[in-house]
Amino acid sequence: MSKSEKETMSRSERKKQNKKKTKKKTSNKMGLGKKILLGILGLILLAGVSGLGLFAYYAAQAPEITEEDLTGTYSSDLVDMNGEVFYSLGGEEREYASADEYPKVLREAVMSIEDRRFEKHIGIDPIGIARAAVGYVTNAGQIVGGGSTITQQLVKNSVFSSLQEDQTLERKAQEAWLAIQLERQLSKEQILTLYLNRIHMGGNVYGVATAAEQYYGKSVSELELHEAALFAGMPKAPNYYNPYKNPEEAEKRRNIVLDEMVEFGSVTQAEADEAKEIPVTEGLQEPKEEDENTLVFDGYLTAVIDEVEEKTNYDPYTAGLTIYTNYDPQAQQVLYDTVNTDDYVNFPNDEIQTAASLVDSTTGKMTALIGGRKLEGQLSRNRATGLDRSVGSTIKPLTVYGPAIELLNYSTYQQIVDEPYTNGDWSPSNYDNAYRGQMSMRDALVDSRNIPAAKFFNDEEHLGNRHGEITEFLKGLGVDTSTISPGSEGLVRSSAFNGTMTPVELAGAYAAFANQGTYTEPHTVTKVVSLDGEETNLEPSSNKAMEDYTAYMVTDMLKDVISYYSADLTIPGYIHAAKTGTTNYTSEQISEANIPSDGVPDNWLVGYSPYYTMSVWVGYDDQFEEGHNLTFSDGSRKLARLIYQSSMSRLVSDLETRDWQRPNSVVEESIEKGSNPPLLASSGSSNSVKELFVRGTEPNKTAEPDYVLSAPTGLSAQYLAEEDEVQVSWNAFELPDDIDEEVKYIVSVNGQENVQTDTDFTISNPPREELTITVAVQVKGETGPAAEVNILVQEPEEEEEEEEPEEEEPEEEEENEETEKPESPEEPEENENTGEDSPPEEEENDDSNEPENNTNDENNETEEENR
Repeated sequence: MSKSEKETMSRSERKKQNKKKTKKKTSNKMGLGKKILLGILGLILLAGVSGLGLFAYYAAQAPEITEEDLTGTYSSDLVDMNGEVFYSLGGEEREYASADEYPKVLREAVMSIEDRRFEKHIGIDPIGIARAAVGYVTNAGQIVGGGSTITQQLVKNSVFSSLQEDQTLERKAQEAWLAIQLERQLSKEQILTLYLNRIHMGGNVYGVATAAEQYYGKSVSELELHEAALFAGMPKAPNYYNPYKNPEEAEKRRNIVLDEMVEFGSVTQAEADEAKEIPVTEGLQEPKEEDENTLVFDGYLTAVIDEVEEKTNYDPYTAGLTIYTNYDPQAQQVLYDTVNTDDYVNFPNDEIQTAASLVDSTTGKMTALIGGRKLEGQLSRNRATGLDRSVGSTIKPLTVYGPAIELLNYSTYQQIVDEPYTNGDWSPSNYDNAYRGQMSMRDALVDSRNIPAAKFFNDEEHLGNRHGEITEFLKGLGVDTSTISPGSEGLVRSSAFNGTMTPVELAGAYAAFANQGTYTEPHTVTKVVSLDGEETNLEPSSNKAMEDYTAYMVTDMLKDVISYYSADLTIPGYIHAAKTGTTNYTSEQISEANIPSDGVPDNWLVGYSPYYTMSVWVGYDDQFEEGHNLTFSDGSRKLARLIYQSSMSRLVSDLETRDWQRPNSVVEESIEKGSNPPLLASSGSSNSVKELFVRGTEPNKTAEPDYVLSAPTGLSAQYLAEEDEVQVSWNAFELPDDIDEEVKYIVSVNGQENVQTDTDFTISNPPREELTITVAVQVKGETGPAAEVNILVQEPEEEEEEEEPEEEEPEEEEENEETEKPESPEEPEENENTGEDSPPEEEENDDSNEPENNTNDENNETEEENR
C-alpha cells in the first residue's frame, strides 16, 4: 500500500489496519481474556435482578441538572493565617467556542483518550460500570476509578463533589442516571462542545478555546495534531501537565494520547511519530505578565492548589471553596524580596534559579514558599514542590548519622578512619580529595566527609546490613524512598551522601530534628469549607520518627556547622543548626559541557531552630548549558547560605533566644581526644573534647593523665625594710613539650586572690602583721594543690644612743690664764703632741660619730634576721 493511499484511509480503515498488525501478538491471550470477561458479566447478571431495584432507588434521589450547572463555575477564596482573603481562585478566563470551531483532530484526540465509545453509548459505558462495581466490592465500598464517559464527566464536574469519599455506588448510580437523561436531551455534538468549553486546562484557564489562545496564541480551529493531543491529555491533571510548569511530563502525556489516537484509528503511526518529534514547548506563548503582588505568592498558591486537589479531589478553580491556609504574608514577602531584588543577596544573573520552603518546626505548617525567581507569569513552575535534583550532603543526617544514633546508639564521638575506600567497584572521594585519618562522627559530619559517611552506611560493622531499617526511618520522615535514588528503587551505596528530594520534603524531614524527633508533614492548608458549609480538615497527624536522643545529638553536631561557616550563617542572638549540600558533575560531563573545575550543578542549605526550618536550593534549570553552573568565582556556590542567613535574620529579629533542652536520655562527657574506644578525660587533660552519649552507653574508664598538677616548688617571701615591701617568688611549673597550654598561677595573700602568669610578685607597703601567701598552678581552668608560706612583717626596732661621758670643766683661773697666755712658736708643737689643748666641741663631734656607726650595724643585723 502506498503512503498516499494510507493517508487517505478513513479512521475506521486505519483502525482495522493497525489491529491487523497487532493481531498475532495478542491472539494467544484472547482466550483467557474472554473467559475473564464472561465470568465478570456472569457475576453482573447474577446480581442484576437485586441491583436493579437499588439503582432505581438511588436514581430517584439524583439532583436536577440545569443549563447553568453545565456552564457555570464558582471561584474559591484563599484565607491567610490572619483570617484575611489574599486571593480568589477561578477567574473568568473562559472563551466559548461553537461546535463547528472545534476541529476534528481535537474531537478525536479527546475521544481516543477519554471515551472511545462516546459516539455509540447512551451516556454510560456498561463495561466501565462493571469494572467500577467490581472495584466497589473489593475496595470496601469505594469506587476506585474507571467507567466514566465524557457525558458522565460533564455531569460530575457540573453538579457533584469530586471528594474521594464521595465516590460511592450511590453517587455513581446518580451520575449514570443523569448522564442517560442528558443524552436524551442533547446531541452528542452538544455534549462534547459543553465538555470542551468547560474543562479545566490549568491555572485559571477553562475550555480548550481559551487554552489555544493562552498557550499557543491561536484560534482553536487552527490547532495542529501535536497541540490537540496535548490539550486532550491535560484534563486528567491540568496543572501537572501544564507545559509551562512541567514540560517533560506534559510531553509524555501528549505522546500517550498520540499512541491512543493510533489505536483509535484517528491517525497513522507515521503521523503520530512525526508529532512526537515536535517539542511540547515549541510555539508556546510567553506567559502573560501578572500583577507583581500575585507573583509574590505564586509558589505558595500552586502548592495550595496541588494540596487541595491531591487530598480532597475538589477542583479548587470551580468548587467555590473557602480554603484556610498557613500563609504568612510578611514571611513570604521577606523570602520574595531576598531572591528577587539586589537589596540582600547579589545574584550573578537572572537565569540562576532558586527554591525555598519555610516550615514551622513544631506544627509542620508551611508559612512561606518560593517556587522560583524572576517569574514571568502566574502559576509558574514550582521548584519547591517539584524539583527533581539531588540534595547532596544534606541527606547525610537522614540516611547515615540519624540512623547510626537511632539504630546503633552511636555517640557523637564514634570513631571512623577517613582513608582511601573501595566498596566493590565503587571508590568515593572527599570534596578536597584528601584524607584526615581517624576522626569522630561529629567532625566527619561537620566537615562533610564523604568517605566516613560511605563507611558508616555500607560497612556491615556499622549500618551495612540495616538498610531496610534505614528505609523505614526515612519513611517516618516523609521521604519517598522509591525516588530517592534515580535509576533504582530504594537505597544504593551512594545514598550515604546523595539522593533526590524536593525542598519541601527536605524541610519537613529536618523539622523532625528540630521537634525532638516528631514529624509532621509540611502543609499549606488547614481546612476547606464547601459552598454548602461542609468542612474538611486537612491538618495531618504527627508521628514519632525517632528517639529524642537522636534528634538532640544530630542537632548538637549540626550546631557546629554554624561556627564552621560563621561568616555566612551566624545570626546574632539566634541559636540554630544547619547542613550544607553540593552536587557534582561527572568527569565526562565536565569535559563534554566545558564546565570549569569548580563548577557544580546544585547548592543546598537547610537550617533549623525551635522556631523555623528552612531549606534552600540554588541552581540552573538546564545545568548542562554552557555557563549554567555554580562557581566560587561568581559567588554562586555560597548563595544558598546567604539566602538563608539574610531571610532568617529578618524573620527572627523580634523573637526571643531559644535553645533546645538536653533530654534526660543524653549525657555529656569530657573524652580524651583520640582514644578509641573512648576514655573519659583525666583531670588536667589538655586534649579533651565534650561529646554526647545515649545514657547508659557512656564510657566509665579514665585515660592516663598527660601531666599532674602539683604545688609550686621554691616558694619564698622576703621583707625588705628599706623598700618597705615583700618580695614573693617560686619555681615555674613545666608542662610536657607536646602540650601547648598557658600556665596560670592562682595567688592568694590572706585570702585575697589574683591570677597571673609570672612566677613572682611584690607587696608594697605591706600591713604590719603575719601574711599567709599561697600559690597554685592552673591549666585549662583546672587548679592544682597550693604551696604556702608565712611571713611576719613588723616595724623596724630603733637602737638607744649611748650616753657620752661628761668632761670636767677646767677651772676658770687656769682657763683664763691659758687664754691670756701669749702665743709662742713652741705652743702649737706642744699642743700637737699632747692633745690636751684641743677644743672640747671638736672632741664631742668626733665621739658623736661612734654611736651612729653602732646603730647602723645593729640595723643591718636586724635586716639579715628578717631575710
